[in-house]
Amino acid sequence: MKRPSRATSLRRLVRTSALVFGFGLAGGLVGAALAATTFKVTQRGRAFQPSEISVKQGDTVQFINDDGDLLHHAYLNSEKFSFDTGDQEPGSKSDVVFSAKGDFTVLCGIHPKMKLVVHVN
Repeated sequence: MKRPSRATSLRRLVRTSALVFGFGLAGGLVGAALAATTFKVTQRGRAFQPSEISVKQGDTVQFINDDGDLLHHAYLNSEKFSFDTGDQEPGSKSDVVFSAKGDFTVLCGIHPKMKLVVHVN
């Protein structure tokens, strides 16, 4: 049996290493995507339900206007993290990924007494 040349062996090693690296990278990305969670927060009766949640950095909070006839407008404005859903018609949903760690208070631009505390770990 003929032994492969040193160049052939090196090419095989490089190809194998690239495949292993590629699968490892893809697996890491899939694992990160699978690790993220979506939390549902409803807006009904001029209140967020629940009124306080704890999530991990990178998790999604889905804001659902579950009121039959009221507009809502969830927003957060801080130095670490900000978002604004805009006016949400009844039945609409807005997804927000919490990308920064900290404690945040989400408000409604239409109903100032509505507050949601989000703890991001």
